[in-house]
Amino acid sequence: MQANKKGDKHHEETIVKRGGGKHHDDEHGGAWKVAFADFCMALMALFLVLWLIASRDAQQAKKIVRDNMANGMLESTGRKPELATNPAGSLIERFQMPRSDGGAKGPNAGAQTAARTRYESASELAALAHALQKMSADAGLASNLATVVTPTGLRVMLHDTDRQGMFVRGSPLPTDKFAKLLRAMAPLFEKMENQMLIVGHTDSLQYTYKGPTGYSNWSLSANRALAARGELLSGGMRSESVLQLVGMADQAPIDPDHADAAINRRIELMILTSGQAASIKSMFGPPAATDSLTKDVAISKPGEQALQELRGQLANKP
Repeated sequence: MQANKKGDKHHEETIVKRGGGKHHDDEHGGAWKVAFADFCMALMALFLVLWLIASRDAQQAKKIVRDNMANGMLESTGRKPELATNPAGSLIERFQMPRSDGGAKGPNAGAQTAARTRYESASELAALAHALQKMSADAGLASNLATVVTPTGLRVMLHDTDRQGMFVRGSPLPTDKFAKLLRAMAPLFEKMENQMLIVGHTDSLQYTYKGPTGYSNWSLSANRALAARGELLSGGMRSESVLQLVGMADQAPIDPDHADAAINRRIELMILTSGQAASIKSMFGPPAATDSLTKDVAISKPGEQALQELRGQLANKP
């Protein structure tokens, strides 16, 4: 009996611990789940950045396609830079061109026309040049713009430099800075009555494929002029402000001794005086009345107003 009491007492003092063992995976616990979650988060961030870049490039490509195709961009069967934003074989998506107020009607239409400014004298053209130079400086492109006042109007040259280009090399796609500058200039041009020429120029470097129907500097210079027009229209300029659009390839370099120089790659905006604009229109309009001098020679007959002015000048001569 005494022994049983001692055994019971010993049994009561015994403490049994369960579940305190250490397993193989306890060292890692849930760390792999945290690492996997971090990896997934980084992967999602990478996909988001790539999607944003692709979306931005697609918007630029669609814009240049919209501007150039809607304006009649020259097509060529040769090899030229692709601006593909759709799967191969799909139709090119068309976009509506921005509407200008050239055909606006209503009580304010006449007031808008009357408020436009005409630049005729050298001092007026110089003031316009100063305004454009300030815009280019604000856009960080002061060294990319040059202006010259001529008897026929204001010559505005937007050219490449070694540090900054106006277009993507070999492409009619304008850079962001150049596109923003043209759109900033558009409201100023919208308020002027003068018309302009838009002329595209390239350097002397040629495309590798030189077939007769291949893409060349002629096509590139014309397409860049079209792209510049599209940016100006997007900024609010009236379509009637453009009298002529020309691509001159590499035929008129500013630096003829270095035909591949950056300054030769440029867009020129020639702001015409009213007299020069009328002269250009007459070159391509209906032929003027002529008087026959001999069988094969004729001379244009001046208008009555021109004859009166000439007679007045002769009358004042001593």
